[in-house]
Amino acid sequence: MKNLKGKIAVITGGNSGIGYATARELKEQGAEVIITGRRKEAVEKAALELQVTGQVADQSSLNDIDTLVTEVTSQFGKIDILLVNAGVTKFSTIELMPEATFDEVMNVNFKGAYFTLSRFIPILNENASVILLSSTSAHISPPQGSVYAASKAALNAVMKIASVELAPRKIRVNAVSPGPVATEILGKIGLNQALEDHLVASIPLGRLGQPEEVARLITFLSGDDAAFITGSEYFVDGGQSI
Repeated sequence: MKNLKGKIAVITGGNSGIGYATARELKEQGAEVIITGRRKEAVEKAALELQVTGQVADQSSLNDIDTLVTEVTSQFGKIDILLVNAGVTKFSTIELMPEATFDEVMNVNFKGAYFTLSRFIPILNENASVILLSSTSAHISPPQGSVYAASKAALNAVMKIASVELAPRKIRVNAVSPGPVATEILGKIGLNQALEDHLVASIPLGRLGQPEEVARLITFLSGDDAAFITGSEYFVDGGQSI
């Protein structure tokens, strides 16, 4: 049964990982999907594979966000589902954190996510669903992950306030917080067997998550079955945050 037939969905960072898996799930449920990403080739390749619309947009750029909203409005009008998923991960101790790294992480993960939500609010339909991709890092205090964790904790605060502000329009806003998930981003931060073993040891269920497992929860929150859920954060972490 296609629970999302007729719905229009926008996914930032939809060309890989959790965003890609969610685009596939939403499409299978009947939604019309638009994915975004910074890398033109990666976006075009993913859009072709998924049979969805691709738009090149850098979430850290307000100009790109404004252009994206204009493009989506002209092609689709209003939207029903917004997944703010694009994010970057960089590690350093607080003592040695370079300002440029601080700015890069905050500009994508917090400022970019904030203004993506802000700019899309006028074109959200009544009863729309917004999902912000957070992280267990906001709760488990990973060493050398201070800026990443802070960016996600800030996002959680915005999610709660947005859920109150948008409730009169019956728009729901929730956060999904994955633990370690087997995606491209883990490769980028240098995941080797030793690090993977260390990560898995911190997870009661004893394995990494799969992107599809996060995507299925996002898909549930996107639909009418979750019509009475707003202002909530959901962990998909195999028990890691316990």
